[in-house]
Amino acid sequence: MLWSLTVAVAGFLFGFDTVVISGADLPLQSLWPRGAFFHGFVIMASALWGTVVGALLGAIPTDKLGRKNTLIIIGILYFVSAVGSALATDPIMFAIFRFIGGLGVGASTIAAPAYISEISPAHDRGRLVGMYQFNIVLGILVAFLSNYLLKDFGTEPWRWMVGAEALPALFYTVVVFFIPESPRWLLLKEKDRAAAEATLAVIDPQTPVQTQINDILSDHKSVNTDESIFDKKYRFPLILAFLIAFFNQFSGINAFLYYAPRIFEIAGLEKSASLMSSVGIGLVNLIFTMIGMSLIDKVGRKKLIYIGSIGYIISLSLIAMAFYLEWQGFAVPLFLFLFIASHAIGQGAVIWVFISEIFPNHLRASGQAFGSSVHWLLAASIPAMIPYLFNTIGASTVFMIFALMMVGQLVFVWRMMPETKGVSLEELEKQLMNR
Repeated sequence: MLWSLTVAVAGFLFGFDTVVISGADLPLQSLWPRGAFFHGFVIMASALWGTVVGALLGAIPTDKLGRKNTLIIIGILYFVSAVGSALATDPIMFAIFRFIGGLGVGASTIAAPAYISEISPAHDRGRLVGMYQFNIVLGILVAFLSNYLLKDFGTEPWRWMVGAEALPALFYTVVVFFIPESPRWLLLKEKDRAAAEATLAVIDPQTPVQTQINDILSDHKSVNTDESIFDKKYRFPLILAFLIAFFNQFSGINAFLYYAPRIFEIAGLEKSASLMSSVGIGLVNLIFTMIGMSLIDKVGRKKLIYIGSIGYIISLSLIAMAFYLEWQGFAVPLFLFLFIASHAIGQGAVIWVFISEIFPNHLRASGQAFGSSVHWLLAASIPAMIPYLFNTIGASTVFMIFALMMVGQLVFVWRMMPETKGVSLEELEKQLMNR
């Protein structure tokens, strides 16, 4: 629990880094007026482009240097990004430092869930890996709250908003030094059986260490370590990772989180009320993520995605209707609260757990990298287009497209998604290969 919680702080920084830019959105557009396209693709999406690269390359240090060393590097990237972004004097410098933070976010979505899944007993794996997601939404809430509290701080509040991340980044970088390395990585990559045995004895004292070691080695001996996740035999888990990441972003979640104050202002709320409503979004996200985490090992991953999909379809349709009929006041925030609740209890609670489970031990980092890359490529592209799309086809059409995509997710869950709760990673590998 302690090791998982420590590593999950990387998720807190992920959530904070992703959302803190929402408070700087409109001030930066006024400070550096380069047009909606430049603002969306360069200034606002720079961190997201970094996450794409971080997700694409994150498997390399995760496998070569180890899960722990990669997590330490991630903390350093977050710290450098926060300080540099706060001190930026032009949009390109700002974008470069935000890109560096994005590298940390992308790599953390590989290293952190992989580490936690590898130190978790099967019956607690969903809850422990889910702590990463819990910390993401906690970071989102704190970022929204921080933006609200700093909105009038100093002559350029946005600098304090983006710079505030330096403190938790420094804390995380220090505490992650005190966790052990993943026993599966130690055993399979470093051939350090003694260190692996010592960690496994702490993780699951109810199961003899020798039994755990034999299960890991037996699974490893049955595979070709030179193979790739793109080999035909791994096509099914590859498709699962692609689709869950694809539908996660076509719900519109990152587009909304990046532009929450702007969306609320379009809906008729004044600036202060829009920032406060953003804090409400963060709070709803946190509460329903906690509910999702409490249920993930009881009802399973699949049922939570079912619940979330139905909630998505209802809430996104209502939001589209509200913008089309030009409803003013708090109708849009209420519907968005429902949207966030649906995301938090469904996709939000499940995605990183599910992707960390469905690939075999020797390809877990590569599988995580693939799923994270799909997630972050879309997470960068969709929010980058939002200012342009709002100006052209309008908010109502954008949200209706998201609603239709969630009908597709409902079909995916019904026809393809397997249940993974309570099954060991080695047994899951056998089941998915048979599919």
